[in-house]
Formats: sequence, structure tokens, C-alpha cells
Amino acid sequence: MKPIIGNFVFETQTRLSMKRTTLLILLLAAGSSGMAQTKTTLDLEQRYDDSFKLFFYKNTLRMVNQAENPEFDKLVENIEKMKFLMVRKSEGKFGPTQYRELVKEYEKESFEPIVTSRIDGRNFDIYLRDAKGSKPGTVVLVNDSSNLYVLDIVGTIDVSKAGALFQTLDSSTDIGSRIRSFADPKSDTLRHRRRRVKVN
Repeated sequence: MKPIIGNFVFETQTRLSMKRTTLLILLLAAGSSGMAQTKTTLDLEQRYDDSFKLFFYKNTLRMVNQAENPEFDKLVENIEKMKFLMVRKSEGKFGPTQYRELVKEYEKESFEPIVTSRIDGRNFDIYLRDAKGSKPGTVVLVNDSSNLYVLDIVGTIDVSKAGALFQTLDSSTDIGSRIRSFADPKSDTLRHRRRRVKVN
């Protein structure tokens, strides 16, 4: 019985490792694709050209679900594609005035406010577009004291679970580490410096 268990564990770990590697490759390729769903998101990305961005199709979103949670698969089933954009608020480059202007630009693109909430110290503002002649779209703006996160979605989600979508991305081993590295570059630099220190 032990060899069977050992083989099962090995195969499971190998499968997860391959899944994570494939996901990381897809995210690296998609992140540089420059694709965006709305003009407002594209303008924001170009205005803050040091922003962090990733691009997801439905299949890559499912690969984020490393725990294979069926509820997450159900949550993303109506998403065609999604742009994830993160803007640092450092040095006063992005503040309340810029946020209000950003919201106005989304509203010009027929997005309407649906839900406002607060989760774990972050504000979540969700906007929905369901205008005739355009594909349904959802924009989730996640705002905290240090960063602005934008989830620009072609398709729809259960808006009551937008926080769960963001938290799954943030807690993903590959994506979360890249988000945290971008959000706190000083600690990342310090970590690399420590690795280079030799102790005799």
C-alpha cells in the first residue's frame, strides 16, 4: 500500500508543479500582451507606465485555482477575459482626485456603480456595463492606502463574490508573490541584497 500512496503523492506534486509552471509562463506572456478591455483601463496603464499588469483568459483563471475549488470555477465561468492592473500610490502620484476622475471615465463608458464594500482594510467598488451593442463588462476597483488594483473583466461575475476573486489571485503562490514583490519593491531589493552577503 505504501508504494501506491508514494506514487500518488509524487504524481500529485508533479501535476501541481507542472500546473504552476505552465500558469507562470502563460502569465508572463499575457502580461506583456498590452490587451485591455476598456479605454479607461488602457489609458490608466499608459499614464502609469510602471504599473504591474497581468492578463487572463478563462483557462488561465482556472489554473489559478490550485486548490481545485469548484466554487471558484463557478465564479469565473462567465468571464471571457480579464486584465489585472496594479498602480502604486507612492510619491502622491495617485490620490483621491485621480480616483474620482477614473470613476468618471468608467461611467462615460456606460459603467454603473453596483456595490461598494470594505474587506480586510481595502475598499471594493464594483461597476457593471450591460449596454446594448456592447459586451457585458465588470470593473472591480480595489483601493487601499498604498495601491490601486483594477480587475477589468469582459463578462460578468457574482458581484457579492468579487472579494473572493481578488483574494484568490492575491493568495495564489505565483501571482501573489509577484503582486507583493511589486507592492513592496524595497523589501524585495533588501531580500536580494541579503542573499548576496557572504559570511566567512
